Amino acid sequence: MKTFENRIAVITGAASGIGQAVAEAFATEGCDVAIADMNETGLAETATRVERRGRRATRHVVDVSKRSEMDRFVGEVESEHGGANIIVNNAGVSVAKTFEQHSLEDFEWLFGVNFWGVVYGCKLFLPLLRQAEEAHIVNISSIFGIIGVPMNSSYCASKFAVRGLSESLRVELADSGIGVTSVHPGGIATNIVASARWSEDEGAQKTQNETVASFKSMMPPSEAARRIVDGVANDKQRVLITKEAHLGDALQRISPRAVSRLVAGRWRKMGADGVTKL
Repeated sequence: MKTFENRIAVITGAASGIGQAVAEAFATEGCDVAIADMNETGLAETATRVERRGRRATRHVVDVSKRSEMDRFVGEVESEHGGANIIVNNAGVSVAKTFEQHSLEDFEWLFGVNFWGVVYGCKLFLPLLRQAEEAHIVNISSIFGIIGVPMNSSYCASKFAVRGLSESLRVELADSGIGVTSVHPGGIATNIVASARWSEDEGAQKTQNETVASFKSMMPPSEAARRIVDGVANDKQRVLITKEAHLGDALQRISPRAVSRLVAGRWRKMGADGVTKL
């Protein structure tokens, strides 16, 4: 995009983590924002951060997995802001279980947020984006949208789907003036691990606590947000965030078989808790 000044950025999952940081980052660049989440307290905090930067923030309580709520959200954004220039489909959840431990309800819940939330965000906001002078779609995938790992079958499947959707959209919209970027973070210091649906066995609970603690020392969301904003400014097809994301992407391109062997080797070496520490 040529400029962010006085543009409208729409961000889902904006009550914390990457979504909150992205809202703040776009506000710093001159955007007003429409922020969505189910966490009203977190939305209020994000709005305060945006307003401290002299920009307007409208708050919207939305379950992105429900089409009716996303339809309402689009209408609210058009009414409050008159349109939209950027949509960041960021809302996401995770399940840390083996495929056999996953229930079908786990899969349906996760895909409702991680995949259908992105589909609704792209599809329903597209008419507004087409009306804008310039526009951009940002879909948050993951390094796990490039490499499949154990204990994350539903999460990986959803993030691979987001990457595929983004790449198709980018080609289809190439001549429309609407850019599309898929974002692939590695470890970012967010709450997604703490809020995940974990296996209920004792070992898994111990590993959950250890993993949550380790995430606190990872890249701050503010740095991830800075790179996302740069990706939009430069119309990048992909934004890889963190060293492990760059390494994983490179290895997957060079030798997918070697990556599978490496991941399988780590999986076999795991302890009795049966939870990956990749």
